[in-house]
Amino acid sequence: MAKLKIALALGSGAARGWAHIGVIETLTEAGIVPDIICGTSMGALVGACHASGHLEGLRDWAMSADWRAVASMVDVNVLAGGLVDGALIVKWLGDLGLPETIEDLKVPFAAVATDISSGREIWLQSGPLTPAIRASIGMPGLFSPTKIDGRWLSDGGLVNPVPVSLCRAMGGDYIIAVNLNDDLLGRPLVVEAEIAPVETPKPESLLELVRSIPASVQARMSSLNFFGSASQTPGYFDVLANSIDIMQDHITRSRLAGEPPHAMILPAVANIGLLDFHRAEDAIAAGRAAAERALPDIKVKLQSRNRL
Repeated sequence: MAKLKIALALGSGAARGWAHIGVIETLTEAGIVPDIICGTSMGALVGACHASGHLEGLRDWAMSADWRAVASMVDVNVLAGGLVDGALIVKWLGDLGLPETIEDLKVPFAAVATDISSGREIWLQSGPLTPAIRASIGMPGLFSPTKIDGRWLSDGGLVNPVPVSLCRAMGGDYIIAVNLNDDLLGRPLVVEAEIAPVETPKPESLLELVRSIPASVQARMSSLNFFGSASQTPGYFDVLANSIDIMQDHITRSRLAGEPPHAMILPAVANIGLLDFHRAEDAIAAGRAAAERALPDIKVKLQSRNRL
């Protein structure tokens, strides 16, 4: 009898995606090793590191990263289709020791991206690995898009936040999905006028870092009123983040209703902002806790299917 192929669908969620590390570690410790890994956005980044055997290195970086480490990868370029160009992120991905192509990974892998011209869902299953990851994590409004094979690609979370369908298409018999978009809505917005000024601001997260973009860059964008608004309205990045949360919540619910996985893991990461990349410890712990809750049911179902 053919071996049951376990597939792992790692969902989008930006900084919340560090939770995938905790999920993977818990599953691995329980002897559950995926035969297929598919990822969207941050799920693609973590999934590729796992598929290449470099998850531990990624975890070490994430656990030690503060806002300064995150800031070192921010290359502002408002003329490139986003606030952040992403060249430094590409370099960082290379420094992690990932192989050059998707085909070189130890586990079959694919990433989801979005063609921003046609709106089509793009499955990146072959070719250069780093550009595929960069395309999949290209959060609109923040990161510039990536050009692959003549198409401009952006964040896969726009079309398929939890890639269960891709896992199934790649031959997954038992699909474990990790959804980071559960219970995101309902949090209060930050009102810019209520943020107390400080004499020497020191960013505590990427969100605050981008708010501190040099005045010369802000001047180019003043007509859009992105920065420094004195009105009592939500800030630009808070509106952007919450808008993405709303979009992903609705898309995730719709896609999973039509394409349910065999097991669902739901890390409690709603309290972690999209850009809180310095909070890896909290996210990884949430991923571990969620995987531990799901493990008994996963084990029972796997044993039952293996007996068939």
